[in-house]
Amino acid sequence: MCGIVGCKGVDNIKEFLIEGLKELEYRGYDSAGIGVIDKEDLKVIKAVGKLVNLERKLKNVKFIDPKVGIGHTRWATHGKPTEINAHPHRGEFSAVVHNGIIENYQEIKRFLQEKNIEFISQTDTEVIVRLFEYYYEGDSFEAFKKVLDRIDGAYAILLITKKEPQKIFFAKKGSPLIVANNNDKFFFASSDAPLIGYASAACYLEDGEFGYVDDKIHLFKDNKEVSLNLKPLPTNKESAKKGGFRFYMEKEIYEQADVLKENTLGRNTKEGIKFDELDKEFFEGINNIIISACGTSYHAGLVGKYLLERDAKIRTNAEVASELRYRNPLLTKDTLFIVISQSGETADTLETLKMAKRAGLKTLALCNVDNSSIVREADKTILLRAGIEKGVASTKAFATQVMTLWMLSNYLSNKNEYEAINEAIEVTKVDGALHEKIKRLSKRYLHGHGFFYIGRDIFYPLALEGALKLKEISYIHAEGYPAGEMKHGPIALADPELFVVALLSKNILFEKTKSNIEELSSRDATILTISSEYIDMTDDFIKIKETSHPMVEFFEMMVITQLLALEVAIRRGNDVDMPRNLAKSVTVE
Repeated sequence: MCGIVGCKGVDNIKEFLIEGLKELEYRGYDSAGIGVIDKEDLKVIKAVGKLVNLERKLKNVKFIDPKVGIGHTRWATHGKPTEINAHPHRGEFSAVVHNGIIENYQEIKRFLQEKNIEFISQTDTEVIVRLFEYYYEGDSFEAFKKVLDRIDGAYAILLITKKEPQKIFFAKKGSPLIVANNNDKFFFASSDAPLIGYASAACYLEDGEFGYVDDKIHLFKDNKEVSLNLKPLPTNKESAKKGGFRFYMEKEIYEQADVLKENTLGRNTKEGIKFDELDKEFFEGINNIIISACGTSYHAGLVGKYLLERDAKIRTNAEVASELRYRNPLLTKDTLFIVISQSGETADTLETLKMAKRAGLKTLALCNVDNSSIVREADKTILLRAGIEKGVASTKAFATQVMTLWMLSNYLSNKNEYEAINEAIEVTKVDGALHEKIKRLSKRYLHGHGFFYIGRDIFYPLALEGALKLKEISYIHAEGYPAGEMKHGPIALADPELFVVALLSKNILFEKTKSNIEELSSRDATILTISSEYIDMTDDFIKIKETSHPMVEFFEMMVITQLLALEVAIRRGNDVDMPRNLAKSVTVE
């Protein structure tokens, strides 16, 4: 979820690169850097932290005759956010910027190290430039094509080299990359915004396309040169950052399939789950797991409890961090303590982590921000790779938290659900017709005296999360309940003004949940059922795809509940991205 820019033939290369990175800084601010071929020299300037730190460094850098330039703002996935790990990565005569993940980077790194080629960073990206220079034998494009044949994974790549200083080499697979030109000026970016004002149309590269720029754009696919498919660029920068969506939250809901691909890259393999960050020895002697988190992350932890107990057969408890830290819990040395946080700065969660460390427990963090307080404190970390989430109400971070816990349950149980995980990613792609249906339905759910979201098993935590999303952005009271609890009190509220969102799984306790829905229907509650099978006595129905795996149902229902909350909030005229009284990162009690 990083940002890339590049240019050739621009009067002020430094200004274009910096201004372009400013437009993309919302996609990553762990570190930033630029690489420029200046006359016969390759200059790479990098800085940790926000872009202003790079700007300060560049004040002392003079360019004589800059020809081509590339830039990058980073959101760390491999390696700490240090200057060494920042992009561009350089070799002896070349430099590269890269978004995505090279799945087989360790294999390539070992191969190159056996050739006595040294590496200086912890990143997967460095293998690209080292491999390019290893293959280079006088023809840069041939060397670049060999690199693309060798690497696996997702990438958007820009590479420059002193061997051919008038060219920029590029490739796209799984990560966005755009190329544009205006007469003899050429521009690259991973999003529209940096290109607005410099060109009126651009080529949005498709997966598998690659090429180079010299005095024109040379575009290839399947090793054959193809023509450019130019599309008009938007004219509004803020709209471009949102990708044409009304709100960042809406954009982030639509991004979830891509984010989950990045989250699972190199981890979900046909041979089973692999975590570079972990080894099985870390889990030796563990008989118990405690998951500590707040809010949305706690709901993800509850899903993890079901999965870990059912698959890994390890006793697991999910705890609200603000309660756990003051409860004087029994913490035994055979317990793995897992903390979950999007920001890595959640105060209550961080304090429970410190408490576990004092008790001598092994600790594992599931976090979206490298080098955050929680990551620095934990023994081990699995990064979520969700990228920056600008909407206060979490969507894609929740999706990656649940997916990571699912993969962890596979990892600990030696279970291989490769196909099911890929199927779950696929169903998070938002169907336009479905979204339109939810928009229409939302006008019926604006009033009443509140919502119940009900489900069983893993769909109970999803009911809690669905209700939280609605509360956060629509300001309508909503509660999540285990479906079987309705008759133990809550059903007293059932009347036509009570709205019920029923998460009806075909794979887990279908008949029992169906019976709970019928109980509410007979009390005249207004019911929206989400299921692959239609049932009578429901007022509204949203059909999901038939599948044999409940986690696939989970992820499709997750998207539907997010879209429902979004559309209800929009109809009520609320600021979806910045709901009242809330902050993105809760760093105080």
